[in-house]
Amino acid sequence: MTRLETLQTNLLAVLGDNIALTLALGELTLEVPAKNWVDTCTVLRDDATLGFDTCVDLCGVDYSGWGAPTFVVEPGLHPQRFAVVLHLLSVQHNWRLRVRVFVASDEFPVIPTLVDVWPAVNWFEREAFDLYGIVFEGHPDLRRILTDYGFIGHPFRKDFPLSGNVEMRYDTEQQRVIYQPVTIEPRELTPRVVREEGYGAGR
Repeated sequence: MTRLETLQTNLLAVLGDNIALTLALGELTLEVPAKNWVDTCTVLRDDATLGFDTCVDLCGVDYSGWGAPTFVVEPGLHPQRFAVVLHLLSVQHNWRLRVRVFVASDEFPVIPTLVDVWPAVNWFEREAFDLYGIVFEGHPDLRRILTDYGFIGHPFRKDFPLSGNVEMRYDTEQQRVIYQPVTIEPRELTPRVVREEGYGAGR
């Protein structure tokens, strides 16, 4: 039995046969209901046959336009818009697991924090909050981490405008940084073929 098969067997034994577990491209993905998020993650950490003592990464996902043609945002193609994805590592067993949870609300996505399970997710959750607007309930210090405190919106959401909502600059008269509406005019980039006169002659 391979290590991956052993992990799959252990997950089924500990969490039950009804779990949503998929194997693709040599990786296991466990999908967890939002109501069981913290409890399941605690079991993944504490059960000796699983031993996921390290959270390598946590990120948000926006499934708007999932399955649609590239660069086309069409809400409703995925049953839920936002998800949180964990990448876990067991140092003892030397195996990895991806864990995904869908967040129920599209307008105000909220999911409990995992800071008490893996303290290392602190900054990861702040990043997901900053970029996607996913609120991690119970987080000890949930504030922006990459964008400025006065930033409006969440730039990794697929409906976020390419030019942003506001721009900031230093005002010499007020002697401080100010925010103002974006002055960039949206434009459509159309490829053009530019040929010099006589280019290619004699070839």
